[in-house]
Amino acid sequence: MENLEDLKIQTLKAIDNATDSKILDEVRVSVLGKKGAITELMKSLASFSVEEKKEMGKKLNILKTEIENALETKKEALATAELNAKLEAERIDVTLPIRPENQGRIHPVSKIYEEVVSIFGEMGFEVAEGPDIEDQFHNFNALNMPANHPARQMQDTFYVPNPESADFDDSYVVRTHTSPVQIRTMENKKPPIRIIAPGRTYRSDYDATHTPMFHQVEGLVIDKNITMAHLKGCLYDFVKAFFELDDIPVRYRPSYFPFTEPSAEMDIGCKKSKTELKIGAGTDWLEILGCGMVHPNVLRAGGIDPDEYQGFAFGVGIDRLAMLKYGIPDLRTFFESDVRWLKHYGFLPLDESSMTGGLSNNGGAAR
Repeated sequence: MENLEDLKIQTLKAIDNATDSKILDEVRVSVLGKKGAITELMKSLASFSVEEKKEMGKKLNILKTEIENALETKKEALATAELNAKLEAERIDVTLPIRPENQGRIHPVSKIYEEVVSIFGEMGFEVAEGPDIEDQFHNFNALNMPANHPARQMQDTFYVPNPESADFDDSYVVRTHTSPVQIRTMENKKPPIRIIAPGRTYRSDYDATHTPMFHQVEGLVIDKNITMAHLKGCLYDFVKAFFELDDIPVRYRPSYFPFTEPSAEMDIGCKKSKTELKIGAGTDWLEILGCGMVHPNVLRAGGIDPDEYQGFAFGVGIDRLAMLKYGIPDLRTFFESDVRWLKHYGFLPLDESSMTGGLSNNGGAAR
């Protein structure tokens, strides 16, 4: 049988001299492969006596282990060296100014979020947040939505099983609106309350104007002697500031929402044609948001006495606002991760929204 010590020295030397992963793998195959030197020696043990087989088998196993350990150590060293070489070759000097064609863009949804927060921040609103996975009490029950309400059906709502209960009524829900934040705020804060709750919401719907995940901003004001006039004035100031118009026609149509009474939908004036939608003075109307006075049952669910306090609430889609303001025709494109789309509709990173510096007139991409 071939001298095992010579084989060990030659193999370890070949492993040490390997300059890349490919060469190292060739060494491994030559020794440990199906036709490798050690593999062939293992096969030849069948012709040995029992004592010789026992002694030689032990030596071969020790040699195989030493070589495997050497291969693994060298493999790690080569991988580290190759990674370092790659990082060095791809190194970017971050102190250099970025090329305009490679500059990142702020997504329109993020831009609208900044604009909405900026406007309502000037009015004294605070930003409130809540979990995306809600219990049915905060998402439905506390908002005066009965068990047979259509919005609670499984074809409209994503439910999450509760691992601690097989009862469907105990299952969780991926929130269908940001209204649960209203309840959580009322539970943890005493009036007066003035908050907006922007965030992601989820419903089982998908077309040009609906997606399974979208963004809303909810508003809530609770205090003594709050009236519908306060709601209308607040929303009128908002749409004027948001669309950056000195005057904009608005109207309120009676509607129904379980969590407000009375309820209304707010329309803004516009001019529609086959190729253009222009917000402002015109002969047409466009529905933009839902609103109303907070229902007494909702106040009670949040731990607030409706005989002492009143409030108003409103909700508007952030994605819809972006579509209206920046002329984006299809909601589904918001979530397709198309860099070309983002380059066209996105905004420069340093164009921050503020009431003093301007909301959107600091420049988005060319339309």
